[in-house]
Amino acid sequence: MKAFECKQCGTCCYGEGGVPVESSEIERIACFLALTPDSFIQQYCQEKHGRLYIASGADGFCVFHDQGKRCRIHPVKPRPCSLWPFYPTLLKEKENWEMARDACPGINAKCSFEDFVRQSKE
Repeated sequence: MKAFECKQCGTCCYGEGGVPVESSEIERIACFLALTPDSFIQQYCQEKHGRLYIASGADGFCVFHDQGKRCRIHPVKPRPCSLWPFYPTLLKEKENWEMARDACPGINAKCSFEDFVRQSKE
């Protein structure tokens, strides 16, 4: 039984926290968008706590989430987006995993926490 299969619903793209981006990701995404890294940062990032994050739009979704087209930078998405839902906090704490499972339709509701953790390592 597969623990996760993305439904491209955008639930994981919603939230005020934003997605942290590293310099190598900034360069890769900027190139994909045909922008300079500085232009990408000015247009799409915000600084918080000494780090750069992809900004959220007024609707609370990542600025690259498009309801019709889904993620506009999917081929070059940042590491946190690629990891979802296999985040360390979801692999360590069953309660956090249960909340994510209830919110994300891609997490198999019939999968046990133990199977989820095991599949994260595969």
